[in-house]
Amino acid sequence: MLSLMQAKETEQRISAAIAAVLKVEVEIIDANLVRVAGTGKVSSGVGNRLLRGLVNKHVLKTGEPVFINEPGFHSICLSCPLSGTCFYRAYLVYPIKADNKTIGTISLVAFDDEQKKTITSNTETLLDFVGRMAELIASKVVEREMVKEKFVMAGKLEAVVDSVYEGVLAIDDQGVITHFNRSAERMFNLKRKNVVGRHIDEILGNMPLLDVLREGKGFTSKDYFISTNDKKLHLLITAKPIQSGEKKAVGVVATFRDFKEAQKLAYQIITTQEMLGFDDIIGNSTVIKEVKSKAAKIAGSNSTILILGESGTGKEVFARAIHAGSTHSHKPFVPINCGAIPENLLESELFGYEEGAFTGARRGGKPGKIELANGGTLFLDEIGNMSLYLQAKLLRVLQERNIERVGGTQVIPVDIRVIAATNNDLQEMVQKGRFREDLYYRLSVIPLVIPPLRERREDIPLLLDHYRRRFSKLLGKSTEGFSKESMRLCLEYSWPGNVRELINAVEYAINLEEGSYIMPESLPPRLRNGNGKDKKLQLPNSPVEIRPLEQVEKEAISNALERYGWTEEGKTRAAAALGISRATIYRKISKYHLGEN
Repeated sequence: MLSLMQAKETEQRISAAIAAVLKVEVEIIDANLVRVAGTGKVSSGVGNRLLRGLVNKHVLKTGEPVFINEPGFHSICLSCPLSGTCFYRAYLVYPIKADNKTIGTISLVAFDDEQKKTITSNTETLLDFVGRMAELIASKVVEREMVKEKFVMAGKLEAVVDSVYEGVLAIDDQGVITHFNRSAERMFNLKRKNVVGRHIDEILGNMPLLDVLREGKGFTSKDYFISTNDKKLHLLITAKPIQSGEKKAVGVVATFRDFKEAQKLAYQIITTQEMLGFDDIIGNSTVIKEVKSKAAKIAGSNSTILILGESGTGKEVFARAIHAGSTHSHKPFVPINCGAIPENLLESELFGYEEGAFTGARRGGKPGKIELANGGTLFLDEIGNMSLYLQAKLLRVLQERNIERVGGTQVIPVDIRVIAATNNDLQEMVQKGRFREDLYYRLSVIPLVIPPLRERREDIPLLLDHYRRRFSKLLGKSTEGFSKESMRLCLEYSWPGNVRELINAVEYAINLEEGSYIMPESLPPRLRNGNGKDKKLQLPNSPVEIRPLEQVEKEAISNALERYGWTEEGKTRAAAALGISRATIYRKISKYHLGEN
């Protein structure tokens, strides 16, 4: 809110200057009738509120100047107790306006005949002069208010910058540090008072902010190794130039955070799979209970684990459950499928790369999966597909616990737990020279064998029901279960694709089924044909049984009614399944005397 009190020193100087030139007294009153400046006889009242101030009240209300030649006899003065005996000889009061509001008045006051003569003989000229002085005072008040707002805003911004978790540093066009927040103090173990005002090269010589200043181009989320106070920091830095009106960089603002914390946050945000525990592994069979019990026991250690099992048995699910049950469950779980990525790309995916390491390498480089898993768990699926060259590099990581990015020379320490998985016979691969023996023994410290689904058939109904409910909800269906025949087919099927195949089969059935229960016709053909083997087609010249059309039609209608029921709704659905009208199926029921027995 604008107030004359904000510039009272300036207002007192203006009052004194006017009084010295015109030889009259000057007073300035604010919107609360408090005298903020005054000269001569009125100077003693500065800081006090006017007892009456009827003329000032009038000007504050109307926003128009008033000249009183005979104080005490003017219409405004009639209600004043000093009416007719006022000690003022002449009075010129002018409003001070800012932002279209009257915030006070400036007055010329005559206490003797000489001063009165000055005011009355030059009234028009003085009105113009005092009006300009009022504008000057108003501009000073507005200016002070703007400065105050800037200081308040700067204080608020400083408070915000200090409260953010990220370190914030800013330099001017000479590379001198102008801002250094509390998080930066904590990260670099440096005090703000010892940093602000010094050149960036003196404090953080290898931080690339001067390049941003020269080129006028910033960057986002680059990781750098910064050395300061005999401490090496791995930081994720974002820097943006501060542009002037001429599009020239006049400074740089950089934010940075600890790389390990950034990677943890990134995986919390981008991971698409929820945390899985051992309770989420479905099955009550003896064999699966034994495997879950063993996995739960080894979860608490930091030993390397090798999970063995056929494709689709849920090796990654077990790996995630082991990670969730470990002491570093709050750290990243980083999976990578060694068989799904070409060898020339797998190395950079695992170890990361530096800028310019190869054609197409991203500017600023990129951390690899091993680096991103630091502090957590690295899951290497299909480890048997890894080349001998990468096997040697992985063995070095497990032995020395550090890595070098592709094209880099910086040694990066890593603290990871490795869980590998394969459906290959690694011992046989070792004998054939396709897998390093030393790596095999390093990986298989604790082997964990996941049984195929055919060896735990009692778990099949539980799995079917779980995924039926899951896909029914996802697809908006109200499927209540499996028919007896469908369940029999599922229990007799060998499930060569294990749990993964079962999941796909249930999703297939839910999509096709229109009734309340999953019928055999909605199951994938391989389940209906028996263990995935299609029945042989009869050759055209093979002998086939020829039956009358009426018999075939009667059986088809009877089978449809047995499936959908003999109710009105059942007959309607049976007709739709047969591709005939409702009237036709009623006619056929009557024709073949169906349902009469």
